[in-house]
Amino acid sequence: MQLFWQEKLLSLALDQWTREIPVTPERGKIFDRNGELLAGNETAYSVYARANAVTDIENTATVLSALLHVPREDMQAKLSDRSRSEITLLKQGEKSLVQSIEGSGLKGIYYARDNKRMYPYGALASQVLGFTAMGSEGTTGLERFYDSFLRGEAGEILYETDLVGAEIEGTSASYLPATDGLNLRLTLDYRIQALAEEVMGRTLAQTSAKAARCIVLDPQDFGVLAMVNLPSYDLNDPPRDDMDALNRLSRNCLVSDIYEPGSTFKIITAAADLEEWRKGNPAALSPQYVFPSSRTRSVDGTTIKCWSDHKNGKHSGQTLAEALNNSCNPCFVDLALGLGKETFYSYLTAFGFGKATGVDFSGEAVGMLLPEGSVRDCDLARIGFGQTIAVSPLQLACAAASAVNGGYYYTPHILSEIFSDDGYVAVKTGKKLMGRTVSEETSRLLSSMLEGVVREGSGKHAYIEGYRVAGKTGTAQKYENGVIAQGKYVSSFVGYFPADAPRYLCLIIVDEPQGSYYGSTVAAPCAKEIFEGIINFMKIPAQGGA
Repeated sequence: MQLFWQEKLLSLALDQWTREIPVTPERGKIFDRNGELLAGNETAYSVYARANAVTDIENTATVLSALLHVPREDMQAKLSDRSRSEITLLKQGEKSLVQSIEGSGLKGIYYARDNKRMYPYGALASQVLGFTAMGSEGTTGLERFYDSFLRGEAGEILYETDLVGAEIEGTSASYLPATDGLNLRLTLDYRIQALAEEVMGRTLAQTSAKAARCIVLDPQDFGVLAMVNLPSYDLNDPPRDDMDALNRLSRNCLVSDIYEPGSTFKIITAAADLEEWRKGNPAALSPQYVFPSSRTRSVDGTTIKCWSDHKNGKHSGQTLAEALNNSCNPCFVDLALGLGKETFYSYLTAFGFGKATGVDFSGEAVGMLLPEGSVRDCDLARIGFGQTIAVSPLQLACAAASAVNGGYYYTPHILSEIFSDDGYVAVKTGKKLMGRTVSEETSRLLSSMLEGVVREGSGKHAYIEGYRVAGKTGTAQKYENGVIAQGKYVSSFVGYFPADAPRYLCLIIVDEPQGSYYGSTVAAPCAKEIFEGIINFMKIPAQGGA
């Protein structure tokens, strides 16, 4: 029987005559795409007591209570507890404190090296990186999502003990080394992240907004270059004593929350119409089609109005390019109704709405898309200009990127690779094509129209002389309890450059700005600042306008 149970019996025997002090592995580090350290470790120490090996409880309690600033009675109660073989007295202590304990010559007190998580940039990308529970287990963000790679395997220091757990004099300890965790290299660029946080922080303060958010995406592979959620918190000092604040501030709303996108969604409606027109669908409206000048549309007995009063000939005789420039809602009502429910919904599905993008992050929202069978014409009309549909910011950024990058929809990702300290690459990610949305011809035509929005339309505050910036503004009313919340808006802008070969796409969202609330005046200038910063530190030469 011992032949078959050998491993188990040896383990039980070893457990009877030894006691273990854990050896904490070094948690894997997290770097940005350029090798800049975003999450690392500081050496710390944990202190343990083995009650059965403590020879003088009163003196030991007196010494430790003074060094650890714990009431003497509490320390004595801990040291008197013989029901546990190992008692943790301190986690993540300073080396000087452990040296003081060691110098006291106390019996039955041990220590082991530990790690304390350290974030060199404090609040930078805090909701993306996340934090750990006392330096060992990932709690939120990427620290949690990739915890199985980061945490490593604990080792042990084994001491021979007698029957009651006291260390046997003259014996030596056995050391089983820990296996350190693997490192992450992200697609994030800390320079773009820091720049975007600075711009959005300034906007948050100037507009007294509820929140300010931003995604910067590479449209060529959907690698995430920056994710900004403000207000934020310092990863080195998370508000653990206020769980409501901690949960609120640590939430990556760009992935986990949804909202009505408003006019930025018109990019998708325009893309669907142009693609169907290119295919020869007679229900689609051509780029030369001139929309009726009426400010309103009546659908299913409901009246849909344009944000503009259309006075002085404003919004009259518009083509699709001009409708995008003016962000005229009735025109996009016509586009959605013209395509019809079945065709329009096929594009919504292709662009990833109503389902997860598959980003490597926990808690992704899938958005809210009415079931096709229950959609009425009035619902379809409103979806055409970004109402009656709720999306996550990441969903919208990916959809917009696909519409203008040639029609390629990739899986968005934050991880670039997982590697060890010696350079071995355990996991490597790259672009993963999920499907096609529109043709390259449609994408080029749409992009030329969106470049016009920035050059001469509602997005002109994102214009940069000498650079081909394109985009679309959005100003959405907020709803509370099913009715419009008066005075509450979400200002947004989706922009990218270069318009003819997009490399940087930026989605700006400012939630409930006070005073001016239009996406054209609140959000578009943020994108301009971010793009100008990228141009400066990437040293991107001017290429001229279209």
